This record gives sequence, C-alpha cells and structure tokens, in this order.
Amino acid sequence: MDDNNNRTLDFKEFVKGLNDYAVVMEKEEAEELFRRFDKDGSGTIDFNEFLLTLRPPMSRARKEVIMQAFRKLDKTGDGVITIEDLREVYNAKHHPKYQNGDWTEEQVFRKFLDNFDSPYDKDGVVSKRA
Repeated sequence: MDDNNNRTLDFKEFVKGLNDYAVVMEKEEAEELFRRFDKDGSGTIDFNEFLLTLRPPMSRARKEVIMQAFRKLDKTGDGVITIEDLREVYNAKHHPKYQNGDWTEEQVFRKFLDNFDSPYDKDGVVSKRA
C-alpha cells in the first residue's frame, strides 16, 4: 500500500490499497473512510493513526482498571492528570538510563511523559475521555 515507502498513506495510495485488496466503494465512501483514519487531518495516514482506527473497543473490565489507575494518578481529583501529578508518583532515579548516567532525571521523566500524551494533542495533560 505504501508505494513510496514513506511510512504514510496519502489518499491515492489508500484507494490503490483498497483496490489491491478487492475492496470496492464509491469515491465519496473512500474519502469518508480516509477521513476516519486521518486523525490529525494532515491528508495522510501514519502507522499510529492506522492502528488507532483499527483497535477494538475496550472491555468494561479493562476500562475499570484504567479508571482506577487514572484516579490514583489524578492527585487533585480534577479529572486531569498533569505533569505535577505525575512528578509526585514517578521516580526517575530507578530508571536504568539514569542509573548508568546516560540520561538526566528530567530526560527520563520527559520520556516517561511521552507515553501518556496523545501524539495528536500534545498539551501536557491526560484527561478522561470515553
């Protein structure tokens, strides 16, 4: 599908890929489907967008585990996990890259934060969203 090997799909590659897999639809339907995959509206679909769109819905049990963890991390109880909330619970000094001197405490913490913030909404907070 990724004909130019740039790890993204533009609309033309997307339609060609659909045709390659014998998925037949009208141009308008293909455009709507493409928009559903293109989460950031960039006009291309990257690998993360592709996976996010195909990911199955979470079970109720998994959602509850996530909500329990969210409530523990949300120290102020305001429905938002901030950098300050995470600083209270994360100790970068236990990270191997800090212990061997490769990274500073701040570098370890920043890398940790990258796991939480959405790649499409880097606002420094994690909020509850269904």
